[in-house]
Amino acid sequence: MNTHGYGKYLWALVITLLIFFGILSISNYFDSKRIDEIRSVENGISFNILSSETQFALLSVTPCENLGNSSLTQELDSIGTRLEYLENTRGIDDPEVVQLKKEYSLLEIKDYVLMNTVSEKCHIKSPFILYFYSNIDNCNDCKNAGTVLTELRREYPLVRVYSFDYNIPVPAVKTLTDIFKVKKEFPALVIHEKPVYGLKSLSDIQKMMPELAKLASSTTATSTKNK
Repeated sequence: MNTHGYGKYLWALVITLLIFFGILSISNYFDSKRIDEIRSVENGISFNILSSETQFALLSVTPCENLGNSSLTQELDSIGTRLEYLENTRGIDDPEVVQLKKEYSLLEIKDYVLMNTVSEKCHIKSPFILYFYSNIDNCNDCKNAGTVLTELRREYPLVRVYSFDYNIPVPAVKTLTDIFKVKKEFPALVIHEKPVYGLKSLSDIQKMMPELAKLASSTTATSTKNK
């Protein structure tokens, strides 16, 4: 083979190596950005958990007439969305993700207890739903159940939905499942303090919670009054 032929192959090799290392550099850059983004989400969740803890303390001593509409529910929803993102990017078994889920679960239980106390003390009607799912028991309907509950909260902002991983090693979550006798069948909802199992549509939940109709009308009336 002549020198010209070797030169062609050499240039082809050089170009191939440049492309390879270029793609590798770009891949490393985006991986680094992704790691930074994930770390930022983690730090944000930790800060929001601390912030929510402080809000709990404030709400527990606030007079009924000064309660108004707290942003705590939206904050809990935001933390839950970020945790779902972390689960999808880092995996459900990642130690940091598991730890954050434990803290979030405790935060939800504290909010559930506090809001029940506030409802009785201040005569505020705020329906509750406890949702239990599983990431390891082949729960094909759990994701669809989460979508239905998101739609429910969008339509009825005053409904409080608390989501728990049934298998998370948190004694307080286990206590909840014992109190309401929730079996290892998913998805599971606790409505009016009774467990129901299987995927439920929005209309199914509306039938099980007739009070939602009054809740919707009162919300609409308040919205119209404030315009």
